[in-house]
Order: sequence, then structure tokens, then C-alpha cells
Amino acid sequence: MHFASDNSGPALPQVLSALTKANEGYAMGYGADDEMAQVTAKIREIFEAPEAAVHLVSTGTTANSLALATLCNPWETIFCSHVAHIHEDECNAPEFYTGGAKLTLATDKDVDKMTPDSLRAAIAGEETRGVHGPQRGPVSITQVTERGTVYTLKELTALCDVAKSFDCPVHLDGARFTNAMVALGCTAAEMTWKAGVDAVSFGGTKNGCMGVEAVIFFDPKHAWEFELRRKRGGHLFSKHRYLSAQMLGYLDDNTWVEAATRANANAAHLAGGLRAIEGVTFAHPPQANMLFVNLPRGTHKRLFAAGATYHLWGGDLEGEDDSEMLTARFVCDWSLSKELIDQFLDLAAG
Repeated sequence: MHFASDNSGPALPQVLSALTKANEGYAMGYGADDEMAQVTAKIREIFEAPEAAVHLVSTGTTANSLALATLCNPWETIFCSHVAHIHEDECNAPEFYTGGAKLTLATDKDVDKMTPDSLRAAIAGEETRGVHGPQRGPVSITQVTERGTVYTLKELTALCDVAKSFDCPVHLDGARFTNAMVALGCTAAEMTWKAGVDAVSFGGTKNGCMGVEAVIFFDPKHAWEFELRRKRGGHLFSKHRYLSAQMLGYLDDNTWVEAATRANANAAHLAGGLRAIEGVTFAHPPQANMLFVNLPRGTHKRLFAAGATYHLWGGDLEGEDDSEMLTARFVCDWSLSKELIDQFLDLAAG
């Protein structure tokens, strides 16, 4: 009954098999391996972008930070939501790798999504003080959001249109990219460059890889700068084939889509069961594989005592009032079984 994070789940068998195969013999380092050439071709095919620049790194924070550094000057500001991972959970890494660019928040506090109006107001509010203030830089959109919701294609396009009206490039933080794509029933191209996205952090780790993320620039002019920043930042793997192999196993035979489909289906099954329990409410509409659910303190105590693993999103478990509602975050990955989910639901129902 492990719902703490999709980071906590096992790697896909196809990924492990690809790693074992790549471990045979010798291969050129630093991205010159044969597997990387196959990954580049595969990603270009998936994204319908034959000229796209494709790079691999080992973590999502690296992917976001180096991508944004490539799109942003140190004197610019990056526009994002209050709950964006780059704002809440990356320990100022974007500011560090950009050489000091700041973040400008384009939502009200705790709002999961930017809107065209909120983004327009945030962008218009900068580059207004001449040399004394930050200049307008990239917009970063998180998809799936950090509250488990998903931007529709219409919403993505509208945000990109606002960004482009100010000549701001757009970055998509896609740590859970495939979960969002499956939820929308769209293609990778429709959710990125066809909507106006310039660069994407294409996540693999949360969806069944051991640790690999792709950074994709749809304009290859950014390729060399990214390569220099990756090397200078200490994130160019010498035995790069072990990154490439993971991504290759992940992408082959539609494994990446199947894994996200299973994760989303697990979350939908969990959400359906929780809805059937009297008094349970959702803090945000569940749209992919992450749920924010309000349950009584007494229910949480019972679940934790039975061995369930998940995070409380505020509130004190040790409080005296067992009827007080506390919010939990549940995240489902590809490997969860329906039997374990049902076991958890039976405990939650009491």
C-alpha cells in the first residue's frame, strides 16, 4: 500500500533488460553511444520533430534547471506558478544554473494552474523599470501540475500565446509528461510544439526508469549551449550508454505509454473507491496519477497503523480530534496492483 510517490516504485522490466543488454562489451562515452543515436531518432519520431535536439540527464531538477538556463539570461525572470516544482522543490537550482535569474510567480498562492490573465499580468508587470528590474524571460508550465491536475490543450495553447505575445520562450516541466498525455488522449507533439512549447523536460524516472530525463529543444539552435551547460554543470555522464539504454527500453514497444496508462488507471480506481466513502472529499480534481484527498485524522491513524505509506499535506497526525479532516497526497505508479489498492480502500472505509 505504497502511495508516497511514483519515485518510490520499481523500474520497468523493459528498462532493466535494456540496461543489461547495453552492459555488453564497450561503447563510446559522453553520448556518442549507439543507443543515444537510437533514442534521438525515436524521440524525434514520437514528437514529430525531425530537427529536435535531444539530450539526456539523470534528474528532473537537472533537466529543468539546465533547460531554463539555456533559454534565460541571468538578468531575466522565469514565470511559473506558486506550486511549480522549480519554485517549491528544487532548492534554488534554476536560479543557480541560470546564473541568478529570478522566478516570478504568476498565480495566487496555492493555485495549481496559471491562466492567460494571471500570466499576462505577471509578464506585463516586469521589464517596467528599465535597467533596475529583471527583464522578461521564459515561461515554465508544469504538466501534470504539482496538485495532480492537467492543463488541457486549449489551456496550454492559450498560455503559450500569451508568452509569445511578449516574445517569451516556453518550457514545459514534464516530470509526469506521459501521465498528462494519456489523460488528455493526445500526442506528444500536440502537447508541446504544436501548442507553442519551445523546450520540454520529458520525464522517465517517475514512470518506470531508474533515473533518466530527456531535455528536448524543438529549435536545434539551443543544442550546443545546452551541451556546454550540461558539461560545465557536471551532468554529462561518461558512461552515458546507461542513461541511453534506460530511455531506449522505456520508449520501445510503447512501454512508456503503457506504464502511464496503468498508473493513471490505478489512480482512477483509488479515486473511485475513495469517493464511495462517506465524508471523503478531494482538494483538487484528480486527473492523472496524483490525488489530494481529505480524510479524517482517525482514518489516517488507522491507515498508517496498518502499514500504508503516503504523505500528509499539512496538519498534525497526533492531534486529539480524530474527526478533523487532514489532506493526504496519494501517488500511484505503474506497478501497483488492484488488490493492494482495494486492501487500502477497505481500511479507509473502516
